[in-house]
Amino acid sequence: NPVGLIGTTALMLVLVVVAFGPLLAPYDPQAFHVTRRLQGPSLEFWLGTDQFGRDLLSRILHGGRPPVLFGLGATAVAILVGAFYGMISGYFGGKLDALLMRLLDVLLAIPALLFTLLIVSVLGAGMLNAMLAVAISFAPGFARLARASALSLRQSDFVAAAVARGEGGGYILFREMLPNLVPPLIVEGSIRVSLAIMIGATLSYLGLGAQAPASDWGLLVAEARDYLFRYTGLLVFPALAIGIS
Repeated sequence: NPVGLIGTTALMLVLVVVAFGPLLAPYDPQAFHVTRRLQGPSLEFWLGTDQFGRDLLSRILHGGRPPVLFGLGATAVAILVGAFYGMISGYFGGKLDALLMRLLDVLLAIPALLFTLLIVSVLGAGMLNAMLAVAISFAPGFARLARASALSLRQSDFVAAAVARGEGGGYILFREMLPNLVPPLIVEGSIRVSLAIMIGATLSYLGLGAQAPASDWGLLVAEARDYLFRYTGLLVFPALAIGIS
């Protein structure tokens, strides 16, 4: 499958950068080469240099780990929060379910990026706050998915058998229902990770995520704006890395 092959190749490339990027970097990402500022690709600097003469390839390789870990961390937190919220709502149903779902409807009505910007503006700039903001904005979607699965699972025979044995609500939720909620949540989470990486890069671009002198890809794109017409690759290569992720 050509599409699957391309996707697998891109995924493997990202994993290599995340795992071995700092080891593969030919230079220190913060090392200045003042006589080599804003140079294009060459045998010495394969992707050229930035406004301070720093090797762009080294900065991209060092900057790959933070956005990917950001996306994975934000999605994992969102899955945990959303799964618990959705299970409670779907299992108990009734007025509690109606109340919890109306709260979710309010949150889902706000676009994820706008909601994330609102939360970051309250918590303050920084990668940890940005990750928490993305997790909060993603959690309602996972909650709706978990609720839909919980509504179906509570009618199943193994849940009825657990109730007949006299098991408590906590046991049924975490021992009977939660394992069956994991597969759809993982599938949804795999899709959300790439969106989380994009939102994290956007926050860094806006100055609300990673801060200089970090090598975060979104921050590299932001720093390249003033030098776009002197060396286009300064913006193109980090943006391409974000797109592949």
